[in-house]
Amino acid sequence: MTSFAPDSIVLNRKLPLWYQVSQSLRASILGRSPQDPLRLPTEEQLAGHYGVSVLTMRQALKELEDEGLISRHRRRGTFIEPDARRGTPVRLLGSVDAIVAQQSGMTTELLEHGKSPVPPELAEHFPELDEVAAYHRLRSDEQTGEPTNHARNYVRPELAARFDPSDLARRPMTKVLRDVVGVDISRITDTVEARLADPETARLLQVPLLSPILHYTGVTYDTAGRVLDVAVIHYRGDRFSFTVTLDAT
Repeated sequence: MTSFAPDSIVLNRKLPLWYQVSQSLRASILGRSPQDPLRLPTEEQLAGHYGVSVLTMRQALKELEDEGLISRHRRRGTFIEPDARRGTPVRLLGSVDAIVAQQSGMTTELLEHGKSPVPPELAEHFPELDEVAAYHRLRSDEQTGEPTNHARNYVRPELAARFDPSDLARRPMTKVLRDVVGVDISRITDTVEARLADPETARLLQVPLLSPILHYTGVTYDTAGRVLDVAVIHYRGDRFSFTVTLDAT
């Protein structure tokens, strides 16, 4: 029987390995195509794929099993739950794969895309550019069709020229830049604040005008410290949870 093929990951030794593996596998599961097989490789095969011990892989799989994304059957193997929904908030420990997982697993509609002047509030991130490539998307729950957020991404034009807008139908921008374009992402700086829904946001997210929403800004940098992408996302306040765990060491 053919097994599901998860994406690869470059491990950061400063973060728990089981956590990074669980988030990478989680993003692969949530971003899979309907025709992809549901059976996962064995623990040993997955451990070899990610370059970790079987014990670490087992801990990562338990995390996904507890969330309801996979089920494990003695002698039969481990399977993706086809109807599994995002049940618990993603715990962000500084992993790019956690950001990818947070953005995966939703139906995405590309509302518009094209060249745009750099918005004045983002000029500090693109000081040498007059224009950026802009993408506006609406994400909805796969099962209920309920809108959860709408996002605008502002990307360096030379990077936008290296992928097709249709890539954004299944993949978050972070994953497209990393896995399709092939850029080396060094960090993502996130800012989350409370706002009131403006007319456009209220219409797209189907919430009352001036109701509470969460306004997220994510700035993605490469290894040279250059800004690659700025994401501005408006989340329904009842559909988003953002948790940050700080390591005291």
